[in-house]
Amino acid sequence: MSGNSTDVIVIGGGTGGYSTALRAAHLGLGVTLVERDLVGGTCLHRGCVPSKAMLHAAELVDGVAEARERWGVKATLDSVDWSALVATRDDIVSRNHKGVEGQLSAAGVTVVRGTATLAGPRTVRVDVPGAGGTELWTARRGLVLATGSRPRTLPGLEPTGEHLVTSDDALFAPGLPRSVLVLGGGAIGVEYASFHRSMGAEVTLVEAAERLLPLEDADVSRQLTRALKKRGITVLTGARLLDAHLTGAPPADAHRSGAGQTGAGQTGAGQTGAGAPGGGVAARVQPARGDAMLITAERLLVAVGRVPVTDGLNLAAAGLTTDERGHVPPADWATLETAVPGVYVVGDLLPPPSLGLAHASFAEGLVVAETLAGLAPRPVDYAAVPRVTYSSPQTASVGLSEAAAKDAGHEVAVNMLPLTATAKGMVHGQGGMVKVVAEPGPDGRVLGVHLVGPHVSEMISESQLAVAWDASPADIAQHIHPHPTLSEAVGETFLTLAGRGLHQHA
Repeated sequence: MSGNSTDVIVIGGGTGGYSTALRAAHLGLGVTLVERDLVGGTCLHRGCVPSKAMLHAAELVDGVAEARERWGVKATLDSVDWSALVATRDDIVSRNHKGVEGQLSAAGVTVVRGTATLAGPRTVRVDVPGAGGTELWTARRGLVLATGSRPRTLPGLEPTGEHLVTSDDALFAPGLPRSVLVLGGGAIGVEYASFHRSMGAEVTLVEAAERLLPLEDADVSRQLTRALKKRGITVLTGARLLDAHLTGAPPADAHRSGAGQTGAGQTGAGQTGAGAPGGGVAARVQPARGDAMLITAERLLVAVGRVPVTDGLNLAAAGLTTDERGHVPPADWATLETAVPGVYVVGDLLPPPSLGLAHASFAEGLVVAETLAGLAPRPVDYAAVPRVTYSSPQTASVGLSEAAAKDAGHEVAVNMLPLTATAKGMVHGQGGMVKVVAEPGPDGRVLGVHLVGPHVSEMISESQLAVAWDASPADIAQHIHPHPTLSEAVGETFLTLAGRGLHQHA
């Protein structure tokens, strides 16, 4: 067994891991990054990047229907060439992957391909596949755990990769199904429901909580649910899955999600490679009211959350334990150092208030790397981390919901403005809203901002600064928003709270 030492060992090459490695290397530390699969992790290869590529394609499909039905552009959709769509998605992923590998190489990070097992607080045994054997690595300054998460599965519902899938393999299942049952109404489930509806599938979205996106503001949930139903998606909240099983080809008269409904992007055009060849899933769902329903679909997508990956890591060898949900909690949230000195944790291994979001992982990686380099970075402000759902319409939020602000003891002033109150909102014609939760008065702190509508993922950063910097409505109201844009709806909402409303009055 060969022995090696370095300043920092990072286990896991996802967003949290490779950002830690890059920043530490840029600060002059020797870094070894151990990754058993591909650097970039779930976000780059199975989640954020490929899913957003597919959602962009879905937006283009919806645009054809909008052009024809709303703008008089006599466009038709002949078909969706699944193989071409997949090739473009994979090219985007590949180029990003090569970019990350190139950055790690240029920074001098040593990337070891293999499976890591802890042999001590700062000692790692790496099993290298093939003839690589086993390497033993020791970290002089610190060990960083960044092994990420995997989709949560349900007993008796093991993924097949075709008719029963998770968010990790839904994009890589063969062809476009004609009907989909999505289990889970969080961000991931909503995004996949939106994508499949745009691509012509009949979709049912089942959520056990009383509303979609249950962690978001209630008005966000209401607006989104209304929009998804308008698109022809059947939404069942307060519903639970009783059981499900694989079937043969679904009968023609079986209940299918959204059957007979037409939404944006539904052209009836054929799809190259569409439809899972024979078979599907039959599920019994208990809605909030009434009798249990039998729902059949070509594909069941389980999107009920994710669980931390620590299998085989041998945390006990380093003196580490997990909490009841499998997370590795830090002893110090300012530095993300665990109870074992010199061992740090980033990304999906962290419990709340960490959010399990890629952009939060980047920030965590910066904090840990700078701490290891002897700097004193500012801790991650989790209250100011934006949350985005890339469905159609999108949602974007930062800070506290109205209910959470009241629960925290704040007296609140709330203002809502529909996007259609602006000229650009009318142009897009998708509805949506801006909602601001603040302390009363022009100089009260902005506590939360919540957006629903087209492209709001690109609009939330201004509000992030408002929340993070404890700005007031008066602070934001003095800044001029361009006209006509969707962003001026944000400006108008703050103007009203500051007592200066132009088109809206408190």
